[in-house]
Amino acid sequence: MNPLHISADDIRNMEHRFRVNFINGLSGYKSANLVGTVDSQGATNLAIVSSVVHLGADPALMGLVTRPRSVARHTIENLAQTGVYTINHVVDAIVPQAHQTSARYPREESEFEHTGLTPAWVVGFAAPKVAESTLSVGLRLREIKHLDINDTDFVIGEVQWVELDGRALGEDGFIDLVTLGTACVSGLDCYHSAPPRVGRFHYAKPASKPTRR
Repeated sequence: MNPLHISADDIRNMEHRFRVNFINGLSGYKSANLVGTVDSQGATNLAIVSSVVHLGADPALMGLVTRPRSVARHTIENLAQTGVYTINHVVDAIVPQAHQTSARYPREESEFEHTGLTPAWVVGFAAPKVAESTLSVGLRLREIKHLDINDTDFVIGEVQWVELDGRALGEDGFIDLVTLGTACVSGLDCYHSAPPRVGRFHYAKPASKPTRR
């Protein structure tokens, strides 16, 4: 290892694009998901995000961070209008199409059409899922928390349904991302197949050593 110390002043003095790439890589591997929405007129939208997080199991909540309000934000505007949206795993087979959804298409043009990804629908649910994804989640909007520090929003949704390849669901509820073919992302634009599994471990207790399942 060759330790390199980088101070806050060093970061502030970095060239803009270098700094963006650098800071985006600090959190390590991130989930890669496609968020599916429609506007009040029924026009579909699809956007890749790398900020989806688990918030709680009861109720079943998931969160994501949106882009700053200084740029076009079709996704959050749509889900705020309709109150529903989907989160869909990016799988290896659709990485190029998923990345292309980050292009700034006009509001009236659907990313589904531009990328060739297929909108699919769950009966009674107004937002589209991605047919090519092996795991999709339908969510109902619960809260939008504005973050003044960088003018972004934290969107909190409650899970309404889940569709996934049944081969990936274990008897204990564990979801095998390798079986699903789920990809992940590092930095802004580097995609990876599901990382090799180190192993699963039993619930940690102070008086016991880590033990594999």
